[in-house]
Amino acid sequence: MSILLTRTDARNLLLAVQGLLTPPPAPAAKPDVLAAIRRMGVLQIDTIHVVARSPYLTLFSRLGEYDPTWLDEHLVEGRLFEYWAHAACFLPIEDYPLQRRFMLDGVRGWQDARPWIEAHRELVDGILARIHAEGGLRSADFEAKKPAGGWWNWKDEKVAMEVLFVTGDLMVARRDKFQRVYDLPGRVLPGWEQLPVPSADAARRELVLRSVEKLGAARPGWVADYYRLPKNGMPALLRELAAQGELIECAVEGWDGPAYVHPNNAGLLAQAQNGELRPTYTTLLSPFDPLTWDRARARELFDFDYMIECYTPAHKRRYGYFSLPVLRRGALVARLDAKAHRREGRFEVRSLHFEPGVTLDDELRADVTAAIQRCADWHRTPQVEFLAVSA
Repeated sequence: MSILLTRTDARNLLLAVQGLLTPPPAPAAKPDVLAAIRRMGVLQIDTIHVVARSPYLTLFSRLGEYDPTWLDEHLVEGRLFEYWAHAACFLPIEDYPLQRRFMLDGVRGWQDARPWIEAHRELVDGILARIHAEGGLRSADFEAKKPAGGWWNWKDEKVAMEVLFVTGDLMVARRDKFQRVYDLPGRVLPGWEQLPVPSADAARRELVLRSVEKLGAARPGWVADYYRLPKNGMPALLRELAAQGELIECAVEGWDGPAYVHPNNAGLLAQAQNGELRPTYTTLLSPFDPLTWDRARARELFDFDYMIECYTPAHKRRYGYFSLPVLRRGALVARLDAKAHRREGRFEVRSLHFEPGVTLDDELRADVTAAIQRCADWHRTPQVEFLAVSA
């Protein structure tokens, strides 16, 4: 391996690939939403709505001021689809054939999806018949036939629709107040049955290559997580892809074993080696941002030990219910616990905890304050109220 990177080089390469190295170059337009999702590969969905739901916040981190309805419109207009990838995600519609492989195998979300359908055939057929006759429906449009229990207390109809979503027998046509509206694939994606479907091995191979592309310089242990692929045999597959010229093998100071770079990022790799990738951007991140969703990778690259605390009892939380990592010029420097009060136009900063070792100078304070204000302005909650700041 003749290519040697420092950890800073690897970090800056990841930031550049993810669109977080420098500020957005111009005011965002609707096509930029789709371009950002294609750049990330997947946009993770989460419903927690303290500041903004995760997919909207992840886009804000890359685009700055933009209209969140553009994401919804891309879904309705068929440029995006929903499926289990990293987790529940929005994906570019051109990736549907790759994910169709997992639908046919019934291995996303629940390993026993197809047997579950056969065991509940009457329920499933009734749901499909009603959607066929009435059009897209939410699970809320079905009256529960028995008390909720199990499956997060979901009623049987909700479970059935989710399983049919896993197997591709239903797709998400749109969201209504962020609730999925399920419809038949032929109405959401006409011609879906004629699209070529790769083999399981080909799909895995392609998604491994894409994972490396999205990670900048990827360690073998990071690759499977991006699209939630099987970990078995990953180092051998990466070595094989490098030997075939489909990946570039390199070394990073302080790391055991090789890292890999996608040839599409060869230009950025050269810039990283030459010290030409200089992070200048400060912004807030979702806990489910691709930059930070792999907690082990965040520790390795950024010395940032993060745990989401919304599932932790309130009296045991250190940083808040849904703290947001703060990216500042290539470093994760703080965690922000905030709440947007939209009716009042007020952005409440309940706490702002800076990381150990961060030097709180005037320039850093100005960068972080400006990033918080930009997020508050985007929310139409321009009145920022700081309750607590700690180093």
